[in-house]
Amino acid sequence: MLNTKEYYNRDLSWLRFNHRVLQEAADKKNPLYERIKFLAIFSSNLDEFFKVRVSDIRKIKQLDKPLRKRLITKPNKLLREIKKQVLIEQKEFGRIFFTEIIPALQSEGIHLLSYKEFNQEQQAFSQKFYKEEILPSQSLSVSKNKPFLENEELYLVSQMEDDSLIWVKINEDTPRFIELPAKGDKHCISFVDDILKHNLKTVYNLDFYSIKISRDAELYIDNEYSGNLLDKIKNALPNRSSGQVTRALFDELTPKKLQLKLNKTLDINDTDIIKGGTYHNFKDLFSFPNPTTKNLSFINLPPLSQKEFGEYSNMFEAIKTKDRLLCFPYQSYEPVIQLLEEASNDIHVLKIKITLYRISKNSLVAKALLNAAKKGKQVFVFIETKARFDEENNIKWGNILEENGANVVYSYPGIKVHSKILYIERIEEKASHIYGYISTGNFNEKTSEIYTDFGLMTVNQKITGELCQVFQVLEGQIIIPKSKQLLVSPFTSRSKFTELIDVEIENALAGKQAYITLKLNSLQDAKMITLLYKASNAGVKIRLLIRGICCLIPGIKGQSENIFVTSIVDRFLEHGRIYIFGNNGKEKMFLGSADWMTRNLDHRIEVITPILDRDIHLKLKELLDLQLKDTIKSRIIDENQKNNYVEKGLLKKSSQHIIYKTFT
Repeated sequence: MLNTKEYYNRDLSWLRFNHRVLQEAADKKNPLYERIKFLAIFSSNLDEFFKVRVSDIRKIKQLDKPLRKRLITKPNKLLREIKKQVLIEQKEFGRIFFTEIIPALQSEGIHLLSYKEFNQEQQAFSQKFYKEEILPSQSLSVSKNKPFLENEELYLVSQMEDDSLIWVKINEDTPRFIELPAKGDKHCISFVDDILKHNLKTVYNLDFYSIKISRDAELYIDNEYSGNLLDKIKNALPNRSSGQVTRALFDELTPKKLQLKLNKTLDINDTDIIKGGTYHNFKDLFSFPNPTTKNLSFINLPPLSQKEFGEYSNMFEAIKTKDRLLCFPYQSYEPVIQLLEEASNDIHVLKIKITLYRISKNSLVAKALLNAAKKGKQVFVFIETKARFDEENNIKWGNILEENGANVVYSYPGIKVHSKILYIERIEEKASHIYGYISTGNFNEKTSEIYTDFGLMTVNQKITGELCQVFQVLEGQIIIPKSKQLLVSPFTSRSKFTELIDVEIENALAGKQAYITLKLNSLQDAKMITLLYKASNAGVKIRLLIRGICCLIPGIKGQSENIFVTSIVDRFLEHGRIYIFGNNGKEKMFLGSADWMTRNLDHRIEVITPILDRDIHLKLKELLDLQLKDTIKSRIIDENQKNNYVEKGLLKKSSQHIIYKTFT
């Protein structure tokens, strides 16, 4: 199904989210190199979309026709609409890059040159660089047969008179951008593609054109319920480089004769082909060099230390005194690391239990757990091996921890563990005390510097007692947790959220104050959307802040006229989830790891905690209110998802800048 008046297609909505990223590249209020970075993010996002989502749609096409007809999604129609939207956005990408970014670079004395613009000195440099840096490891083949193009790798191709194709792989270890000899006081940079084209033209007297293949990168193991899941993942990872073609990205200047030859040779058709510009893999713009001494990026906003922790002798004392809220990346991730390191060295700590979804390669979190295990503490680590594109790193750390005495449990078949939770058991005055940490973000100190997330540290027994049960589920000791405070998917989240919405509907129908405010990454689940429509029709005021996918269509009379939706894309990636329900003046607030997507509510283990501390409740409300009033980086999500900016107001700075100031 594509778009209706009730439901906006999730894949098309995702493309509209990526359009908001592209808007940041077009925003001249952003520093030049940040605009370049947003182009890289857009490109990287689109690559993953084709590797994962488009591959899913293509799998539907392989179903038997009678079964396929029963599905809501019509894959061919959807693929055509996706291609249409991608072509529009890629055209806008090219316009921004060539008519805005390149001239802006030139105004800063930075010139991005094609090989046709090289002067004699630069041509000599190109020949020397090719001979010494590229040629020794260059992969070149001449063939009439079908070659295998590796996933997401860059190739140049040309056609000889005898119809043979010359394939040149651009070595991924070679820097994508090469600084050339300057033209006077001008800094000159070239794509390595142009260094190759210049030299290949000399050798073959042929023009070469860029091509890139995206392949199916999904593992297709989510619904397998037999066998050892860890072994399946280890065995499936190499398939990422050899999966079905989901996109063939061509240089739009590729001659028609060569295009037809490529179609036949690679066994692809027009549905697979996306015509792009001269260069591909713009995600490499993350490494675009700045040869000047000018600061062309955002002013640094370093994570701030939380002074209140310094008033206590250790983290346990600070948390026992009062629940603690951490707000990343505005505040430092250090308290999380400090808590784990203190726990690993504290003789009174008996047990540490944690869920790991995405961890950094040199994870301080994992090192603290490793230290605890070596010291003989009971360390339980649940590692999600289906965290897409992080499987290998997660498995690596799992092996290290297991070898050093930790009890490591890997993913369940058929379900992901997406919760971000920590449990520490400590003996104090001969009694056992549990310290809990529940977060919206991963245990990853690197991403904590760029993702906006919230973390709650608490010893409140109403929460920690139920947190203990969640870990008992993960350890296989019980099947279903008994939770009155925590919302735990796939057991109670949907039913509890439904109950909370129903209360708002009852209050609205009774003429009482009724409202719902949600901050989510994605809103896709049809049942929850239908409930929100029902609430809107009952008179509940609904305010949504959705970063990415939004399948709900707001502002439709008789359906969603009481629902207003905005989205913020800014320098930090909005990642935290907050859920607020008016409850007739006794407002209820929650934070947690779950979006309102079917997978988060029904097919993943998620943990959502109520905010019971009044001060934290008020702080989160203050931060969320700032974002709801953003008139700088906020876009309106309407029925067509046009991404029009919210009308400008009195604010001079974006909400992210203002929030940072609240912590200084």
